[in-house]
Amino acid sequence: MTIDTSNNVNFSETKRKPNQIWPDWCEAMRKFRASNNLKATWQIINTIVPYFCLWYLTIRSIQHDYPSVIIILLIITSAAFLVRIFILFHDCVHYSFFQSKNANIFFGYFFSLFLFISFADWRFTHLRHHGKYANLDSRGYGDVWTMTKKEYENTTTFQRIRYRLFRNPLVLFGLGIFLLSKRPSYFMVKTRERIDVLFTYLLISAIAFAVSRIIGWSTYFLIQLPVLWLAGGFGIWLFYVNHQFEGVYWARRGEWNPFFAAMKGSSFFKLPAVLNWLTSNIGYHHVHHLDPRIPNYHLQRCYNTVPELQNAPPVTVTKSVDCFRLKLWDEDLQKMVPFPC
Repeated sequence: MTIDTSNNVNFSETKRKPNQIWPDWCEAMRKFRASNNLKATWQIINTIVPYFCLWYLTIRSIQHDYPSVIIILLIITSAAFLVRIFILFHDCVHYSFFQSKNANIFFGYFFSLFLFISFADWRFTHLRHHGKYANLDSRGYGDVWTMTKKEYENTTTFQRIRYRLFRNPLVLFGLGIFLLSKRPSYFMVKTRERIDVLFTYLLISAIAFAVSRIIGWSTYFLIQLPVLWLAGGFGIWLFYVNHQFEGVYWARRGEWNPFFAAMKGSSFFKLPAVLNWLTSNIGYHHVHHLDPRIPNYHLQRCYNTVPELQNAPPVTVTKSVDCFRLKLWDEDLQKMVPFPC
């Protein structure tokens, strides 16, 4: 069985092209693409309702001057549910959450109001991430800034300091939500999409203004800012471990292989049951990259059903800490390495 390694293969979405040859077992994954409206609806209920309840409890705790530890625990839990909202949003981006494309678009915009991001812009960038990830000649689409060892050695001192600061865990996970954010991609494309992005951010601002007028600016910011910051930091940690781990795959355009990019360039992040639920199975990231149209609620079952998917070595929470020492891609050794001494 041969695998097409041509660099014009786009595995970012669903349809299998006549000239695109994958291992036979990939065909077994197709049945898990079927979206289930009941499961999607239940996920919305068991995520959005608790999130609103947590906000209400936090507001009341602040207004009644409850102990700080209670408020902090409520904020941390709210942030955890916001991460889950992001994964549901992520499924909508791939049009996999609901059966209907229009339903995915509607709820994609709905979730984006909680996340303070643009659905249209994030979809624009994220689908390119799927089509270009692990390609050294196409970096910069929704990935963590990664330099090769030679690039690092040949760049300026200022750039090396800047890169070292960025890859520092305290900076990456503490300020990463701001460092990874870029101005909307659609600002450089079409007027219609530009208006779409602007309208989204105006609507987010209007909602924030209305809520803050009801509960007070200080209460609103005391809850919203740490919830977004914590959820952003946790989300970046997930994304980092999904694509920055021991044994990860990178290749130049001429040698880039979409199957290897999905299977070896994305990790199986084995999380405890509670974290796996809160992150809606996104730890099965190699499964997601092999077929992005499989909704989150089918990822685990797909993994358990297709034996070949289980060949991916798991990255545990303990092992994920070791991923932070990996800073550069060594093209000679074909692996991620720490900074040189």
